[in-house]
Amino acid sequence: MTFTLEPVVRSNPNAKAQRPAAGLPSLIGLSREDMAQALIDAGVPAKQARMRVQQLWHWLYVRGVSDFSDMFNISKELRATLAERFSITRPEIVEEQVSADGTRKWLFRFPPRGAGRPVEIETVYIPEEGRGTLCVSSQVGCTLTCSFCHTGTQKLVRNLTAEEILAQLMTARDRLGDFPDRDTPAGAIVPAEGRKITNIVMMGMGEPLYNFEEVKKALLIASDGDGLSLSKRRITLSTSGVVPEIARTGEEIGVLLAISLHAPNDDLRDLLVPINKKYPLKELMEACRAYPGLSNARRITFEYVMLKDVNDSLDDAKALIRLLKGIPAKINLIPFNPWPGTNYQCSDWETIERFADYINNAGYASPIRTPRGRDILAACGQLKSESERLKKHERLALEAMMIAGHGE
Repeated sequence: MTFTLEPVVRSNPNAKAQRPAAGLPSLIGLSREDMAQALIDAGVPAKQARMRVQQLWHWLYVRGVSDFSDMFNISKELRATLAERFSITRPEIVEEQVSADGTRKWLFRFPPRGAGRPVEIETVYIPEEGRGTLCVSSQVGCTLTCSFCHTGTQKLVRNLTAEEILAQLMTARDRLGDFPDRDTPAGAIVPAEGRKITNIVMMGMGEPLYNFEEVKKALLIASDGDGLSLSKRRITLSTSGVVPEIARTGEEIGVLLAISLHAPNDDLRDLLVPINKKYPLKELMEACRAYPGLSNARRITFEYVMLKDVNDSLDDAKALIRLLKGIPAKINLIPFNPWPGTNYQCSDWETIERFADYINNAGYASPIRTPRGRDILAACGQLKSESERLKKHERLALEAMMIAGHGE
């Protein structure tokens, strides 16, 4: 097993290799209205603000530039003013790892906010045939302490801003060559076909619904048809069950919903997903049944990690079917991804298949998620920031676990 570290090169030619300008507010993550006001405050005449916003929106989100000097249809004087007042640079890429299966994991460092310190988060890209999924983080660390999740062992540092959430997508597109190059005509619309990043899942570090407003801003920009232009049907937000914000997610963001379920009853879920003590399954299921736009075409995905001798019996499968009765749903079965220090093991493969067969026979799709990026700790539940990164002996312990067959 190898851990491949790639040098940080081969970026989007429109994205400059520079650290974010400390102290300057960013235009990335602002709504059109807020961007217009920021320009007016910087001296742009109010009559011009709308036009300038349209130009900037195109350069930032269609062309992917990270330096005002590349915006050649904006006057040199205005470009200089913008560069003095605002930042549009990318975060620092501390490390890029590439798994044997092609999965990529980036460690991003963002500059301090106020009196705080620089923070680091991880973002994962999973290439598949005909699609590419980016797993995006919403917080530095996490408050939920789910017992099987490596991320949950890192305490919450702070929420990410809309800018920092979008920066993960934009920097990943830089690295993958997913923005148009300089030779593409300025008025060209980037086709949906051929994109490397076709889907976003808010399943990285943190609980998105504990950072609702910033996640909302970021996802509305990501799905804006005149910019990054990702379909809301290709954006999935995963929550461990912050019930009061679930309806708002459907009404105000309109993306697909996933629930980190992992147990079919309250007693077990209280242990695995402690937020269940605050929002038990009855309340969670009521919120799911009332989710705006829910239909057979827009099903809720229920994520269920397979833990050996914990939640993987046929009785558990039967209880799960009873729990989800009447909800248009898909049940993703996730083989547990090991990490040093965990007390859990992955269910045997035969057990997982038997569990999946029962659910399928009950009328629910129950794909078994293929583990991706395990060798670089990029799989579900394995993300942590650099401040909590594994030491060498811990990585060796992980390799030993994998070789011994845990989680296979």
